[in-house]
Amino acid sequence: MLIYKATKTLDGYLPSLQYTEDKAQAEVLLVGGMKFAMADFPKLRGIFKTGVGTDNLPFEEAADNGVDIGLPSEDTRTVIYEETAAFACHLILNGLYCGYSSWESWKKIDRPTLHKRQLLVVGNGHIGKRVAAKMSSFMKVETFDSAQDPPEEFEPKVREADCVTLHIPLMPSTRDLFNVERLAWLKNGALLVNTSRGPIIHEDALYNELSSDRIRAAVDVFWEEPYRGKLTELPADRFIRTPHIASTCKEFIHGTASDFLQFMKSILNHKGS
Repeated sequence: MLIYKATKTLDGYLPSLQYTEDKAQAEVLLVGGMKFAMADFPKLRGIFKTGVGTDNLPFEEAADNGVDIGLPSEDTRTVIYEETAAFACHLILNGLYCGYSSWESWKKIDRPTLHKRQLLVVGNGHIGKRVAAKMSSFMKVETFDSAQDPPEEFEPKVREADCVTLHIPLMPSTRDLFNVERLAWLKNGALLVNTSRGPIIHEDALYNELSSDRIRAAVDVFWEEPYRGKLTELPADRFIRTPHIASTCKEFIHGTASDFLQFMKSILNHKGS
């Protein structure tokens, strides 16, 4: 089967397979977070996603056209959840300690003790609940999940937090969730962390807030990737950025590669070579 590769995630981790750069000839699409149109792939028989986010997958259209969709296995998903949660904790701690000293001048600036600071975890799913559990050893933790909590609790929780970390899917209701109005809820000096999806935060609104030196952000996901946008102009201690690597550990890569090969076998067994 001919594979169209729309992600570099598994580069170097798969055996020799048949690839094509012609979408019209592709029978299997290997995709990460890229959006795509199924109409561009008339011979498609299967779509495999190399992560746990499903906002770019056309489930109904695929079912109507007899196209199988494959996702990482439960064991691989657990690795993704754990590693992404751990990486989010790293960004939280890095961001909260950043800017309180200077190596060049050996200057130290008084900082508040971590255990008295408050973290708001937005989203209480597989990753968010792990972040809340891990960070509760270091600081006060509050959570908010729109599926579980009254909506009127969101604003006061954001206003009280020293750090807000996002762990929600990208949907119409969450796109630009942190816009001009909601970014203004963040207290002066607060840290906003995003390891979910870039468009959950409004890019221009975040740029304006960070440019004013009022808040800081630590971000692993972007509006376009690779990201070359205007936020890269900002100082590294104001806009901490990593290139979408939260879940990228060896166990995730090997697990996903194995899952993809199983998916290929299932398509062959189900529909014939």
